[in-house]
Amino acid sequence: MKVNIIGAGLAGCEAAWQLAENGIEVHLYEKKKIQKNEIQKSETFAELVCSNTFRSLSTQNAVGILKKELELLNSFILKCAYETQIPSDDALAVDREQFSKLVDNRIRNHKNIKVFEEEYLDIDNEEITLIATGPLCSDDFKNQLEKLLGKQKLFYLDASAPIVEKQSIDFSKVYYKSRHKNDKSYICIPLNENEFDIFHQKLIKAKQIKLKDFEQEIFFKGCQPIEQLAKTSKKILLKSAMSSNGLEDENGVKPFAVVQLRRDDALDNLYNIVGFQTNITWAEQKEIFSSLPGLENAIFRRFGVMHKNNFINSPKILNKKLQMMRKKNIFFAGQITGVEGYIESFASGLVSALGIISYINNKKFVPFPENTILGSLINYITNPKHKKLKPMKSNMGLINIDPSLKFNSKEEKNNFIYKSSLLTIKTFISLNL
Repeated sequence: MKVNIIGAGLAGCEAAWQLAENGIEVHLYEKKKIQKNEIQKSETFAELVCSNTFRSLSTQNAVGILKKELELLNSFILKCAYETQIPSDDALAVDREQFSKLVDNRIRNHKNIKVFEEEYLDIDNEEITLIATGPLCSDDFKNQLEKLLGKQKLFYLDASAPIVEKQSIDFSKVYYKSRHKNDKSYICIPLNENEFDIFHQKLIKAKQIKLKDFEQEIFFKGCQPIEQLAKTSKKILLKSAMSSNGLEDENGVKPFAVVQLRRDDALDNLYNIVGFQTNITWAEQKEIFSSLPGLENAIFRRFGVMHKNNFINSPKILNKKLQMMRKKNIFFAGQITGVEGYIESFASGLVSALGIISYINNKKFVPFPENTILGSLINYITNPKHKKLKPMKSNMGLINIDPSLKFNSKEEKNNFIYKSSLLTIKTFISLNL
């Protein structure tokens, strides 16, 4: 039995590996060697185009619990992430180049995976096909999607942050500090109130790149551009990307505001500006960000960019194994389904692979329980009660908890969710996988 997978991003590679490990022949189609989209830079699979972090490892939040669930499910991408991990406080950050090369090498060398460096457009056929193109598919592919789905596609705006060379930072004006422990993974740029006010004014007056063909600006809540936050209010900046909480300097003094830079590679040469996704013109980015203390002579390896992400209206199209309800041989995975975030993307790839396996073997697919982070996320994007899907990251709010249960603290509640989800996943695996 053969399965076509369109797209060798995080979701496509996770699904390809899971299927191949189960003895299924996979034809993986990736066109980036012949035509990259507007934010792709490398030619390797599973390229991390935005941040280099898979977010928190703490089981006090949903994404940390999701990692534990995916470990039990033998996630391929998660294993590659751990193998290329670099210091980043309590987050799972990776050297993005090493990570992508590792995934690429293992996928290309799997005996059951055949890679085609071309775009696959014939999606309306009877072959089993997984669409994992990501949110930035080509115009030709969008046309094929419209024929397959009708005009049910949606979109939102997403952005990425600038990256600077460490050797160009003036370390007499910055210091190392992390919010949770004293390590050397974050560089802090302190600002007093006057410096913050001046910087804030520069952000709100900055020239932005004109957005093309967008009917309206629909920003993904978890990745809004820094200038948009600045225009909303100073308070939002001080509570998010420029918060100084837990970032006192070496003398124990808390600055009015802090800009953090996070290590981006294993060699400790590159740092990205945390939370500074932006659509400001490149010339303005250089002028504004170089005005920050310590970045006066910064060398920018990459400027921030904004792009339009397309996703499908999954509640009207997909069931809980991420299979089309109307055309059973077609499956979807990744951000195009409405999940948002790296880990959520490859998690959906794992679910779609299990769905395909059940379809091939003509076995009933048992959905992941909704009291797990994975199950709650899949339930969210496929819930027919949603009239219009909004992109979603994993979060505790998606978990339904018995209202009769009472907790003395948020920590106690989160620990309950963590223990319950892992116990449920272990039981689920023993009974169904």
